[in-house]
Amino acid sequence: MNTDKDILIKGVKRLAYTVMLMFTAPLIIWQAFKNEGHPLYWPVLIVGIITAIAAVLMGFKGISTIMDSLFGKKKKKVS
Repeated sequence: MNTDKDILIKGVKRLAYTVMLMFTAPLIIWQAFKNEGHPLYWPVLIVGIITAIAAVLMGFKGISTIMDSLFGKKKKKVS
């Protein structure tokens, strides 16, 4: 079985975006908690939480893409 290099590169790119999001999300959340009295506290906090959720989802998607490139896609069983 051969590795699909195009899909592998796509998965590695997704993991690179994940690393970026993993550092950005805590920074945004920290900035929100640092400025609790500011009028933009809630919007910044919401953006930070959404960024953190996106980092987790992107990580799962990236690992799934890499696994598909290494082992191939699962074939659905039709009964």
